[in-house]
Amino acid sequence: MNIGELAQRTGLTPARIRSYESAGLLETVPRPRDGCRAYPPETLLALAFITVAEQVGFSLDEIRPLLPSGQEVWDHAMLRVALRRKVAKIEALELRLVHSKRQLVALMRDVGTRPDVTTREASAQRVLSRVMGKTA
Repeated sequence: MNIGELAQRTGLTPARIRSYESAGLLETVPRPRDGCRAYPPETLLALAFITVAEQVGFSLDEIRPLLPSGQEVWDHAMLRVALRRKVAKIEALELRLVHSKRQLVALMRDVGTRPDVTTREASAQRVLSRVMGKTA
């Protein structure tokens, strides 16, 4: 199939497909004399995998070794390891986000509860102390 048909069947633009090819994610298809490259049917599966992998946070560099090259078959063990690593990274990010959210909520509370007798400078110092991790 040609690049136009690939684009239509995958929802990707021809430029995007070419960029994957130039990035080494797709096997380079030689251009015959008539100028229309004929991509093998396996290209559809590779493009679907690349699209999903990008959507869940894999970079192109992370995707490249997961794709079979030439006539190789998919390395399911390597794919499972990569998926576990990505899940672990997402879980670590979730923990950091929960921690950041707690800090921001506490900071919002501190900023919103300024004692009436406190000067702006004292209030600012209290909030900065909280941000710096010191108790005020």
